[in-house]
Amino acid sequence: MNAIKEAREIITSNPNSEESLTLARLVLALESETDFPLSNLYALNLDSFGLAIEILKEWRLDRYYARKGKLLDVSYQAHVLAAH
Repeated sequence: MNAIKEAREIITSNPNSEESLTLARLVLALESETDFPLSNLYALNLDSFGLAIEILKEWRLDRYYARKGKLLDVSYQAHVLAAH
């Protein structure tokens, strides 16, 4: 199971737990590109801390692919414009 899916399951199963709130805040900070205090991660148990690290890794990889997709889109548009 990927980390983002696992985090979603944790958050939806117990949205008021400290673990869920910390993971939700992390995801919101990543999405909005705002600061997130790393000290909040250290308050998590070891498994949840590992999950948070995996979320960071997946988020970084997804951003790479999103940027690649945007590059392909712009490249295609330029190609179409040049053909006319």
